[in-house]
Amino acid sequence: MIAKLKSRLALISVAGAALIAAAWPHTSHATLTIKITQGLEGAQPIAIVPFGLQQGSQQPPQDIARIIANDLTRSARFSPLPVGDLPSRPSTASAVNFSDFRILGTPNLVIGKVNRLANGRFKVEFRLFDVFRGAQLTGYELDARPDELRRIAHQMSDIIYEALTGERGAFDTRIAYVTELRTGGTSKYALNVADSDGFNPQVVLESKAPIVSPAWSPNGRHLAYVSFEGDRPRIFSQNLSTGTRQVIAAFPGLNGAPAWSPNGKQMAMTLSKDGNAEIYVMDIDSRRLRRLTVGGAIDTEPAWAPDGKSLVFTSDRGGTPQIYRISATGGRATRLTFEGKYNSRATFAPDGKSLALVHGSKGTFRTAVLDLENKALLVLTKTTLDESPSFAPNGSMILYATSDAGGGTLAGVSTDGRVRQELATQQGDVREPAWSPFRHP
Repeated sequence: MIAKLKSRLALISVAGAALIAAAWPHTSHATLTIKITQGLEGAQPIAIVPFGLQQGSQQPPQDIARIIANDLTRSARFSPLPVGDLPSRPSTASAVNFSDFRILGTPNLVIGKVNRLANGRFKVEFRLFDVFRGAQLTGYELDARPDELRRIAHQMSDIIYEALTGERGAFDTRIAYVTELRTGGTSKYALNVADSDGFNPQVVLESKAPIVSPAWSPNGRHLAYVSFEGDRPRIFSQNLSTGTRQVIAAFPGLNGAPAWSPNGKQMAMTLSKDGNAEIYVMDIDSRRLRRLTVGGAIDTEPAWAPDGKSLVFTSDRGGTPQIYRISATGGRATRLTFEGKYNSRATFAPDGKSLALVHGSKGTFRTAVLDLENKALLVLTKTTLDESPSFAPNGSMILYATSDAGGGTLAGVSTDGRVRQELATQQGDVREPAWSPFRHP
């Protein structure tokens, strides 16, 4: 379907990605439904008891325990016991009979309480126990408005996940994605932001023109993206709190593939204002441009290393699309991929030790991970037309776009390929995913 960089890359990853998006329907502000299609065998059992409610207190609008259970299930590291199998339902430490849970062979237990306060807020507390030792591992008490309860639950999930795995959780994060809904031969595009579990979708921008390449600022407060308003590609930056936006790049020709530097002070992008698609870096405050690549090839899809000292990008300078690395100050680029005739859309893992990318082979385009030390390439997916891989901020999962019989959808895969998930809406198609950085308080 797509064999050469000039027929795919110039249209997709440079701002012209919208031209391909126009051929793929996407949907509009519907909640994403997550289905685990392949789990990790040996997931650790955990008991999560429905949270207790203060006598006479109003039922909270969110089921905190269920949200936590769903979060931990999605990680595929844990397998919460069915509520009906729980031997008891304690909500305080003094009410816990550890022997009941030891019989089930469940190493950990989560209990909690929700109390409605006089001011309308809720006090939520939880405790995590080591069942076999009969000891509390951690516990917190949080105060929240009714509309903050779902986020509070995600934060609790993060605390539990980190206490049991030693890795930071990424449940209290967000994802951005583009949807398209086709009606009567016309398309309606939307840039959306939702919680990592697909809930609380918010429309950032709606347009009749294609929207592509959303990119999070390091502090998670802005989204950069390419919009084809006025039938020309321009790069915008939008404040997610106020909705205000500004044009970052509107040069003649292509303006595409925005990528924030780790410190948020610069943005890499692809521009063709000087005749050829090249990588540039812009200082956000002064809008001063610095050109990184020079030559007759198409250079596009820049992505920063976590330390900000280098970038990777896609180029056909060797005859086929491959991944190259260049210093943030410019200079000679080094080729990183050699396996296969097609590798594109690379992005760094949070630890900087590997890249997620799209690997083309025998007519398929699949999500893969490249180990930067030993150059080993591991293909993670079994789908045939993947795009836009994006790491979770803790590096545990990769979110990507793909196509199935129903159209465009999102999917997730663990970095070892053993856990797979599907994220879909009830109508339309979904594309261009981008996982947010860790959220700030």
